[in-house]
Amino acid sequence: QVQVVESGGGLVQPGGSLRLFCAASGSIFSINAMAWYRQAPGKQRELVAGISSLRDRTDYADSVKGRFTISRDNAKNTVYLQMNNLKAEDTAVYYCKATVVVAETYRYLEVWGQGTLVTVSS
Repeated sequence: QVQVVESGGGLVQPGGSLRLFCAASGSIFSINAMAWYRQAPGKQRELVAGISSLRDRTDYADSVKGRFTISRDNAKNTVYLQMNNLKAEDTAVYYCKATVVVAETYRYLEVWGQGTLVTVSS
């Protein structure tokens, strides 16, 4: 069994910063990729940023380029999302997704966390 847990959300003023944390644990042989998604009220879930194990390639939504940075610590099975210059439209529940190879079966599995709320408001 594999679990993903996020933390670091909260209330921040426009222009402020937050750092989100996501840790994967359990029966993991390897982690291929990790990504952050977000879902605002009344909107579909969207990809914010992703990082793969292949040379740590990163991808970002256009709306967050230059403001958000995704990074990972392979030894800790952890991914971070540094969010700077936050805007009201960044308000959403942020979810972490890990694409892992399960130790017992060597099969790919996508695992989602429970989400962490980020509110940008004055």
